[in-house]
Amino acid sequence: MQKIFKLAVATCLLAALAAVAQAQVAKQGNDVLSSEKPKASREIAQRSLYERLGGAEALKAVVDEFVGRATADTRINAKFARSDIPRLKLHLVEQLCAATGGPCEYTGRDMTKTHKNMKVTVGEFDALVEDLVAALDKFSVASPEKNELLGILGPLKSQIVEVTSDATGTPLPSNFKPAPGLSASQLAAGPKMKKMKSTEKKKGKM
Repeated sequence: MQKIFKLAVATCLLAALAAVAQAQVAKQGNDVLSSEKPKASREIAQRSLYERLGGAEALKAVVDEFVGRATADTRINAKFARSDIPRLKLHLVEQLCAATGGPCEYTGRDMTKTHKNMKVTVGEFDALVEDLVAALDKFSVASPEKNELLGILGPLKSQIVEVTSDATGTPLPSNFKPAPGLSASQLAAGPKMKKMKSTEKKKGKM
């Protein structure tokens, strides 16, 4: 009987120890999961807007769609009558890439000089924004990224708009001087990339 009793006690102790061990493992698993959530959130927050938008190829797709919509939009397309569209697309990609934290370098003219004597109205600027939003929506860009991008581009309004009016479809003034077109080699080279610092090159080799 004593042997049976001891065996029963030993079995109960082993079962209890196993239960405690299982509970500790479960707790550790929950702790890991709970610690990973804020870590994942921090990693997302630390990524640049450029990365969250999908990088260069995604920006090119959005720009193609945006320019296509704008040049077909009768509320604004008259303003692009003498613009070099391939140049416009390339510089838009560079501008968006640089503004969102990407590796590009903007090589175009500043916004004030670019739009001088174009006589863009408030209404026409708003039409452009609508076309951009439609392009972003086509590629299902999430609201946080879309709003962040629009927030970056919003301050450019004062550098683009010259006429305080809600009118749209106004003609392009004859004294507007568009930027010259780019050569085939410049277009083939694509957006200009920033030069890597020596420390960044070393990191890339490691």
